Amino acid sequence: MKNLLSLLPALALLGIGPTQAAAVAPADEAGEYQAARERLVDFIHDYPRAIGERPDPRILAALRQVPRHLFVPEAARAEAYQDYPLPIGKDQTISQPSLVALMTHLLRPKPGDVILEVGTGSGYQAAILSPLVGKVYSIEIVEALARQATRRLDELGYGNVQVRHGDGYLGWPEHAPFDGIIVTAGAPHVPKPLLDQLKRGGHMVIPVGSTLANQELKVITKDQRGRLSERTIIGVRFVPLTRQVRG
Repeated sequence: MKNLLSLLPALALLGIGPTQAAAVAPADEAGEYQAARERLVDFIHDYPRAIGERPDPRILAALRQVPRHLFVPEAARAEAYQDYPLPIGKDQTISQPSLVALMTHLLRPKPGDVILEVGTGSGYQAAILSPLVGKVYSIEIVEALARQATRRLDELGYGNVQVRHGDGYLGWPEHAPFDGIIVTAGAPHVPKPLLDQLKRGGHMVIPVGSTLANQELKVITKDQRGRLSERTIIGVRFVPLTRQVRG
């Protein structure tokens, strides 16, 4: 389930105005999409500015490689390389690239890590994580999106991503503990099953808030003794994390 983050807060995160976000719509040729993708990465290069850190070259490389236009409906492909969310059907959206980059960065992914994603959506976030870690387990509550994402990720060669249709609140205990957990829907509280499935030394990135107006992106860290600490990053707006499994 992907987020409904409003454009302006994320643009403010990067210190830019909305008129700067418009990109030239690419033609259908692969070369044009690649050029548009390069321009996008150049545009969001300073994605971790708000937390006072430098960009991770591996994350930037993943953004350059993953064809975002193949993770959105055909009618939206001309906008695929602009930095804002796009609808993907079933009342869901694909997150804007700058936010995907920041959330991935906060997860601190390492080669060999096993990551849980709650909210597969179209599969774009999982595709970004794929070259950075060992395995991605992703749960999507909307069955149609889970099927589409599975097919898309398989066709594009992201073989270390496994998608399941189900209630992400409960996590995926069969494959726990996870080195990192990323949640792409706003939860009223941090789900205890996810905390239990987070490995010691791991990080969870999750938007938390009871309403759209007061959600905050948080990083939950579990130290080597199992103690939890919490850090608030920025204000965000996500669709709610629901428990109702949908077709």
